[in-house]
Amino acid sequence: MSSKNLIIPASEITPQAAYEDRRQWLRLMASGAAGTALATWAGREALAQTPGGGKLAKLPGARSAVAGGLVLEKPTSYQDASSYNNYYEFGTDKADPARTAGTLKTKPWTVSVEGEVGKPGVFDLDSLLKLSPMEERIYRLRCVEGWSMVIPWVGYSLAELIKKVEPNSKAKFIEFTTLADKAQMPGLRGGSLDWPYVEGLRIDEAMHPLTLLAFGMYGEVLPNQNGAPVRLVVPWKYGFKSAKSLVKIRFVEKQPTSSWTKAAQQEYGFYSNVNPQVDHPRWSQATERRIGEDGLFAKKRPTLMFNGYAEQVSSLYAGMDLKRNF
Repeated sequence: MSSKNLIIPASEITPQAAYEDRRQWLRLMASGAAGTALATWAGREALAQTPGGGKLAKLPGARSAVAGGLVLEKPTSYQDASSYNNYYEFGTDKADPARTAGTLKTKPWTVSVEGEVGKPGVFDLDSLLKLSPMEERIYRLRCVEGWSMVIPWVGYSLAELIKKVEPNSKAKFIEFTTLADKAQMPGLRGGSLDWPYVEGLRIDEAMHPLTLLAFGMYGEVLPNQNGAPVRLVVPWKYGFKSAKSLVKIRFVEKQPTSSWTKAAQQEYGFYSNVNPQVDHPRWSQATERRIGEDGLFAKKRPTLMFNGYAEQVSSLYAGMDLKRNF
């Protein structure tokens, strides 16, 4: 077929949102404001070129307007993010969760909200999904082991759920408990930790807009191995603070003991903020290896204070000794 007389509008070739972004970018170029626009456009293009696995249900989210909610860095590939991760309930090797998490049944699913709140209750998954509009957040993920990723999550600020249950004045901390079912989780038989897995946040950390209740990644529902069907994502803390497959959220007056803190208090503090100046007792935290990009022998990149979210979260720790309160 000849294409000489075939005229196709650009808006029909390119997705409309991207087409409109390009028009805006050109207008900014003409006005001399291209520097900032170029960085923003690069980040959006990187995300657009990072598809999900294509096998799970779609879960779209509106672009987040939360400060720090869209990291303008190339996202890690879905393949890497869904096949290289820690989820000890399914095994201690990085590839174990992707191999064994198919046994996890995510429907039906409920999350119990308890403790120092005015409106405790049990939320089923549909209720949680409808509680607040979904947003797309592109966050850095920094593992305490010294590797990192950039992941597009889908969810909403945990604060939306917190406000709904109305914590009282005694609610100083929140304790998060994850599923522990030996029938579904072969890693529980190994006894590497005391199960169930428990994590905790201060109430102001949990209320921070960046703290995410996530239901998806890469525009799809969460894969089982990444914490389906609902998990926590706290981007300025080491990854183990972001508890997976939540079944209970409890508001408490006293600081809860996290699972890794209980297992090795000298190695894993309650706060676990990403801090290049505070080393793990067995390795430096000053640098990191970006999965899928650096290569095995490539130069590592410097680790950023609070994982690059210092502008948004450093005020939470004003006056604190971050080496003592690690």
